[in-house]
Amino acid sequence: MKLLTAMAVMATLLTAQQAPLIPKVEMETAIIPVKTLSGDSFQRLSNMLRIFDAKYQADEKLRTIVVYAPKETIAHMRKVIEALDKPGSEAAIGRNIQMTMTLLRCGSKPLESARPISADMEPVAKQLRAVALCKEVQLWDSVPLHLTEGKRTEHNSRLPGNLGNLPTAFGRIQARIFPESVKPKADGRYVKFDEIRVDLRLPYFSSPDSTTQFQFQEFGIYTAGEFKEGQKSVVGKTAGADADSSVFIVIELKVLD
Repeated sequence: MKLLTAMAVMATLLTAQQAPLIPKVEMETAIIPVKTLSGDSFQRLSNMLRIFDAKYQADEKLRTIVVYAPKETIAHMRKVIEALDKPGSEAAIGRNIQMTMTLLRCGSKPLESARPISADMEPVAKQLRAVALCKEVQLWDSVPLHLTEGKRTEHNSRLPGNLGNLPTAFGRIQARIFPESVKPKADGRYVKFDEIRVDLRLPYFSSPDSTTQFQFQEFGIYTAGEFKEGQKSVVGKTAGADADSSVFIVIELKVLD
């Protein structure tokens, strides 16, 4: 019995000596900043990091991701975050957005060929009459645009010829729009724009007596910021095709789920 016990002890010692030692993994904590992504784009980035075997906490308000993991894992996560934290990345490109851009002509005299204001646009027209001190607010054109979160969109088209006898059909509208992110808030969803740029190229007659000779003037607006889904927002004002008018640009957004 004593012999068997001694042999068992020796076998245990030999096995312990032959077993490989498991190295101790040193854990570290790192704070990785997120400079570009926000809203749904930030959330997509956070979800993508689940492929790593690491503990992390993502905070959009602080624009940081706190990681507790081995040093090598942190280095890999940092590389992924830096690659995705930029416009046009897989994390940045997300929801589709329907944007309607309405051009309203504001002046002191009505135009025979102008289109009537719709009922849902009348509150905006009423506000313009009060603030801009214009007697007549008329619909010039409505331009639908399809946008993608995180992707720059450019639009170029002719203007409609319905501003009186001016040859506006020869004019053009150019738009460059970059919806950076969609951000949910307590009162609804907002689209954060890094850039909304609209340029109008409007013709005008060279002289009061001319009906065929005309030249061009260029006007434009530039803005950025957050705009609420479903709300009509006046984003800018440009000079009109004649000295007695102005053009206001109104946008309305719908995020397509």
